[in-house]
Amino acid sequence: MGLTRQYLRYEPAALFGLVASARAGVAFVALRGERGRYVAVPACEHVFVWDTRKGEKVLILKGLKQEVSCLCPSPDGLHLAVGYEDGAVRVFNLLSGESTITFNGHRAAVTALQYDHLGGRLVSGSKDTEVIVWDVINESGLYRLRGHKDVITQVLFLKEKNLLVTCAKDTLVKWWDLDTQHCFKTVVGHRAEVWGMALLSKEKRLITGSADSELRVWDLTYIQEVKDPDEPECKKSKGSSSPGAEENTEEDETLELDEHPEERIVKCSKVGSIMREGRDRVVTLGTERTGKFLACHGTDAVLEVFSVLSEEEIQKKLEKKMKKARKKAKQNSEEEPERSVELSLQEEIQRVTNVKASSKVKSFDLILSPKGELKMVLLLQNNIIELYNLDLSAKVPQAVRVSRITIGGHRSDVRTLAFSSDNIAILSAAAESVKIWNRSTLQCIRTMECEYALCSLFVPGDRQVIIGTKTGKLQLYDLASGSLIETLDAHDGAVWSIALSPDQHGFVTGGADKCVKFWEFELVKDESSVQKRLSMKHVRILQLDEDVLCVRYSPNQKLLAVSLLDCTVKVFYVDTLKFFLSLYGHKLPVLCMDICYDGTLIATGSADRNVKIWGLDFGDCHRSLFAHDDSVMYLQFVPKSHLFFTAGKDSKIKQWDADKFEHIQTLEGHHQEVWCLALSPNGDYVVSASHDKSLRLWERTREPLILEEEREMQREAEYEESVAKEEQPVVAGERQGETGLAGKKTIETIKAAERIMEAIELYREEMAKLKEHNAICKAAGKEVPFPVNPILRAYGNITPSAYVLEVFKKVKSSELEESLLVLPFSYVPDLLRLFNEYIQLGSDVELLCRALLFLLKIHFGQITSNQMLVTVIENLKKTTISRVSEARDVLGFNMAGLQFLKREIEAKDEVTFFADATERFEEKKRKRKKKEKVVLAVL
Repeated sequence: MGLTRQYLRYEPAALFGLVASARAGVAFVALRGERGRYVAVPACEHVFVWDTRKGEKVLILKGLKQEVSCLCPSPDGLHLAVGYEDGAVRVFNLLSGESTITFNGHRAAVTALQYDHLGGRLVSGSKDTEVIVWDVINESGLYRLRGHKDVITQVLFLKEKNLLVTCAKDTLVKWWDLDTQHCFKTVVGHRAEVWGMALLSKEKRLITGSADSELRVWDLTYIQEVKDPDEPECKKSKGSSSPGAEENTEEDETLELDEHPEERIVKCSKVGSIMREGRDRVVTLGTERTGKFLACHGTDAVLEVFSVLSEEEIQKKLEKKMKKARKKAKQNSEEEPERSVELSLQEEIQRVTNVKASSKVKSFDLILSPKGELKMVLLLQNNIIELYNLDLSAKVPQAVRVSRITIGGHRSDVRTLAFSSDNIAILSAAAESVKIWNRSTLQCIRTMECEYALCSLFVPGDRQVIIGTKTGKLQLYDLASGSLIETLDAHDGAVWSIALSPDQHGFVTGGADKCVKFWEFELVKDESSVQKRLSMKHVRILQLDEDVLCVRYSPNQKLLAVSLLDCTVKVFYVDTLKFFLSLYGHKLPVLCMDICYDGTLIATGSADRNVKIWGLDFGDCHRSLFAHDDSVMYLQFVPKSHLFFTAGKDSKIKQWDADKFEHIQTLEGHHQEVWCLALSPNGDYVVSASHDKSLRLWERTREPLILEEEREMQREAEYEESVAKEEQPVVAGERQGETGLAGKKTIETIKAAERIMEAIELYREEMAKLKEHNAICKAAGKEVPFPVNPILRAYGNITPSAYVLEVFKKVKSSELEESLLVLPFSYVPDLLRLFNEYIQLGSDVELLCRALLFLLKIHFGQITSNQMLVTVIENLKKTTISRVSEARDVLGFNMAGLQFLKREIEAKDEVTFFADATERFEEKKRKRKKKEKVVLAVL
C-alpha cells in the first residue's frame, strides 16, 4: 500500500476590515453602566460592540456560520437578542460576551425581534411568515402564530395589555390576543407592503410606514376607554391638514377580516397621515424609549426626525388656541367657539429636523440622554457608523455629527490583495483607498487615497506599493510617508492584471487596450529632495488581438502566460515575445491563473466555473475540475507545492491538489462573492476579500487533514441539513390553525431524544439485572455482590432511575417539547412511571410537570386506552396536584416576604431622604445667618 499524501488544515484566524454589515439594524447597548456610548452592529456572523467616543471595538459576540439578520437589546440592557439567517435566535450576555440561550423555531431568516417591557418574553418574526413568542426566563418557546402571507417586517408588544401587533409585506397589520393566542383584528388600510410601525402617546396611537411617502396614523381605543356615545368627545385631531393626505374612504378605511368580536378588545381607526419628504418606501421606522421622538428613513441618505407631543403639551396648546379663538370671537362679536377648536395631526406630531448622512442610511437607533440631547446612531451602506447629537433646547434644532467610525474598513468592495515579502503586511485596495494592515494585530497602519484599484503588488523591499486602476493608470505609493509618489498612464483601458518578474527588476501589466506592457524599476532624481526616488520605466510592449485579463510569469522568467477575452490562454517566450503555446478549452474567459513554483503546471480558473490544470511543456490539459457553483474569481498556488487555492462567486474558497486532482478543503466563512485572495510567501496565511465588505485571514495549522474524514464530515453535515428540512412532526389532535408549537425538529432535538431512549433502555436492562440478581441471592441464601454499570459508576454510583432524570435534565429547555415529540410511544410508559417516582420525591417538579402534560397531550389516545397505565395516571394525578400546590405555597410565601422587605426598604429610604433634606436645610440656614452677621458687622 502506497503512502497517503498528508495535508495541513487551514483554519479561520480572524475577520477584519469590517465596521458593520448593512444587513441587520444598529442598536444602542448599555455597557459599563453607560447608555448612549456603545452601539451593537452586525458584522457578518458576529456582532461587534463599538465605543463611539474612542472609535474602538470593545466586544465581539461570536456567532457560528450564519449571517446576523436582526438585533434587539433587552430592556435591562444586560442582554442582546440576535436573529440569524437560518432562523435561529441567540441571546448574548453583554457582561461576559457569551451566548446563554439559543432558540430554534424559524425555517428562514429572522427579520424582526422585540422584548416585552419586562424582558421576560421575546417575540420573533421571520421570512417564513410566522411569529413565535419565546419565554426568555424558562428558555423555551411558548407558541407559534400563523396568519401572515409574507415576510414579517415588525413586531410590537403592548405594555399594559397582553397584546401583540405585527405587520408584514402582505400589506396587513394584525392584532393578536396572547391570552387566547389568536388574531382578533386585521387592519387592511395599506395598498402596499407595511415596512415598519411604532406605538406612540402611551400606546394610544399606532403609526405605520409603507411603500409611499405617507406615515399613516391610527387611533387606538381599548375596552376600558370606550365611552358612552352621548358623552362629548375630547378634542383630538381629525384627519390630515396637509394637501394630498386627505382621508380616502375607499383606500384607508379599517376593515376587520376576522369573525371575532374584536371591538371588545381594541378599536383601531385612521386619523390621518404625516407626509415624509422622501418619495420612496420606508426602510426603518422607530421611536426612542420614551416615545417622545419618532424617526424614519427611506432608501436615501436622509433621516427624518419628528417630535410627538405629550397629553399635557396637547392640553396647553389647546388652551392657547382656545384663548385666541375667544379673543377673535369677541372682536367679531360672535358666540364662544367651544367645540370648533382642535389640533391638527401635524401640530401633534411635528417635524424637528432632517439629518443628512454621508451615504445611504440602512438603519438607525435613538436614545434621549439625561442632558436632554437626542443621540442618533446611523448605520450606513458603505461600512460606516455615524453618531449625531440633536440639541433640543435650541430654537432651530440642528443635528451635529459627533463621531464617525471609518478606519476599520473600506467604503466599497476590496478588489485586490497582496502580502509583503516578510509575511507581516497585507495590502487591500478598493474603489477609493489603499489600506495597509498589520497581519498580527489586524490594525490599519496606513490609508492612502487612490482611484478604482483592480490589481496591486508590493515593490521588492516592501517600502512602496503599485496599484493598477480602472482608468488605466499605475499609481506608485511610498508607505513610510503614505503619499502618492508617481502616476503613469499605462493603458488606454483598465489595468486588469499585474505580475512581478521573478528577478524582481521589473513587472508586467495587462490591460483592456489589448496590450501587455513590460516595466522596469529605476531610480530617478527627485526635484523636491536631493535623494533619488523609485520610478517605473516602460521598456517593451506586446500587442494582442483581444483584451488581456490576466498575466503571469513562469518562475524561471522564460515564459509569460496571457489570458485573453477569447477564452484562451496564450504562452509567449519572454526574451523574444514569440508565441509558444495556446491553451484552449474553456467555454468562457479565463479570469485568473497561476504557474506553480517549478514551472511544470499552469492552473486556469474561468467564468465557466471550471479550473483546468495544464502541463506547461506541451500545453496538454491534465484535468478539468468543476470547482465552484459560479465564476472562479481568483487562483493562486501555495509556494513550493502543487497545491492551489481558488476563490469563487459562490462565496467559497477551496484548496486543490494539482497532482492528484483532488479537492482538499473548503474554507467557508464569507457570505457573498469572494473577489480576490492572497497567499503569504511562506504559505502559512491566506487572506480573502468579499462583497460582504469583510477581509478574512486563514492560518495553516499543524493539524493533519485526512481526506476520507473530511468527506465523512461533509456527508454528516449534509444529513443534518436534510433532517432540518424534513417535514415537522404532527401533534395528534392538533389542527394546523393559527397557533402551533414554537420549536422545530433539528439534529439537536433528535440527539436529545436518542439520549433519553438510551437512558430508558439502560434503566430497563439494569432493572432486569437487579431482578435476576435478587433471584440468585434468594436461591443462594446469601448476598452476592451486584456488578455496577460503568456509566452509573461514572455518575457517582447513582441508581438507574436517577440516571434517567440526569439525562432528562440535560435536555435544553428550548428543545424539550420537540425531543419528546420524536420519542416513540414504547418508551412513554416507563417514563410516566419514573415521573411518578421523581415527583413523589419532590425533585424538579416544574420541569417534570411540563414534560408530563406535553406527553399526555400528544399521546392522549394511547395512554387512556392502555389499562396498564390507569393506576400510573391515578398516582400521577395525586402526586402532581399535591406537589404543585406545595410549590405554589412556597412561591406565594416568598413573594409576600420579598414585597414586605421591599416596603421596609422603601420606608427606610424615605426616612433617610427626609433626614438628609432636613440636615441640608439646617446647614443652609446656619450659613445664611453667618452671612447676615458678617454684613451687619461691616455696616
